[in-house]
Amino acid sequence: MKAVIQRVSRSSVSVDGKEVSKIEKGVNILLGVMKGDDEEDARKLVSKIVNLRIFVDDNGKMNLSLKDIGAEALVISQFTLAADIKRGRRPAFDSAMEPKEAEKLYNYFCEQMQKECEVKRGIFKAMMEVEIVNDGPVTIIADSREL
Repeated sequence: MKAVIQRVSRSSVSVDGKEVSKIEKGVNILLGVMKGDDEEDARKLVSKIVNLRIFVDDNGKMNLSLKDIGAEALVISQFTLAADIKRGRRPAFDSAMEPKEAEKLYNYFCEQMQKECEVKRGIFKAMMEVEIVNDGPVTIIADSREL
């Protein structure tokens, strides 16, 4: 699983011009599910994300985690994180998991996150418009296979 984790002051997702989810201070997570990923990948990634010390403490240092501050997470499926752009100009998505199985793991990831913090979601396979107000900016890329 690959995730782009952004510390946000607010974030929302809309489908067909209608807002379906929004959060205030927290993290926006763009989540890509890859062939070969399983529930262990989801658990490792959740543990890493909720404990990342990316929020500022009273001394102005990034020393607090999502759990520490009780912030929310907006999780959005993002199969394009599987893009292979090594050849040509059109991305190949051969390493993305098939949608039916990917949706199961996306939901599992969200359920595991929900055990740690408030979670809002995008709509799997929908064409979404995502508004992200990146705080910092702080953006971190994580791959469960490298944790």
